[in-house]
Amino acid sequence: MSYQLTDEEFYGYQRDGYVVRHRVFDAQEVLALQQGVENAALLADELAQNGHLYYLDGKRFVDVKHMTIQYEPNSNINAIRVIEPAHDLDPALNSLIDDARIVEPIQKLVGTQHIALWTNKINLKRPLEGTAFGWHQDSPYWIHDSKHVDQLPNVYLALDDADKDNGCFKIVKQSHRQGCLPGKDDGSQLGGFYTDPNSFDESLQIKFEISAGSLVFFNPHLVHGSDANHSDQPRRAFIITYQPANYPMLKSGDIRNIVS
Repeated sequence: MSYQLTDEEFYGYQRDGYVVRHRVFDAQEVLALQQGVENAALLADELAQNGHLYYLDGKRFVDVKHMTIQYEPNSNINAIRVIEPAHDLDPALNSLIDDARIVEPIQKLVGTQHIALWTNKINLKRPLEGTAFGWHQDSPYWIHDSKHVDQLPNVYLALDDADKDNGCFKIVKQSHRQGCLPGKDDGSQLGGFYTDPNSFDESLQIKFEISAGSLVFFNPHLVHGSDANHSDQPRRAFIITYQPANYPMLKSGDIRNIVS
């Protein structure tokens, strides 16, 4: 069975910066991946006890070798917000990197059949605790470490049913067309990683109210983010970014070519 993008999907991605495939993974697969994410979170929190702790804009980060763990900014909780990369923390997540349902569309977007892993991360948007992710692009963060930033497509796997209440993933349609946009200049440590709101049209935003097991492929220049989780339901996701083969990963420097 072929999972390649259709011409319509590919042209839509080029035009709008994204393409969605609904319910690619079934309920049983999603359940196994949810467990993999929870196992990874537990292990990451345990490893963090001996990691390098630091704060940026008052937000807690811990580095453990090549892995960065971000915690929710509320000092009253000990909830992990993001783990990057996370594939080494659980076999199910590691296997997902090579899944044909993801790899075949990505090969088209990278422009070659021979691809490798660039990075990946878990977003743990916990019920009533998961904070928002401001509007940002990935490319300005990566451009200093990659000479082929245009060939770093992302795929977002929804691991829970997502809606506006639990902080679903959102993008600004066609915002990828201008390449790297300027960051905020607000004097904060992290401000430059968030896109200057005057550089794009927020009225073109699309919120993805999608089912668990769905995929969103999106361009590294696409402005994206999410709102806070105000619901009693989680909104977990696993995001994978690929690149041409034989190049090192973002954080570890290791080469993880894809087996297809």
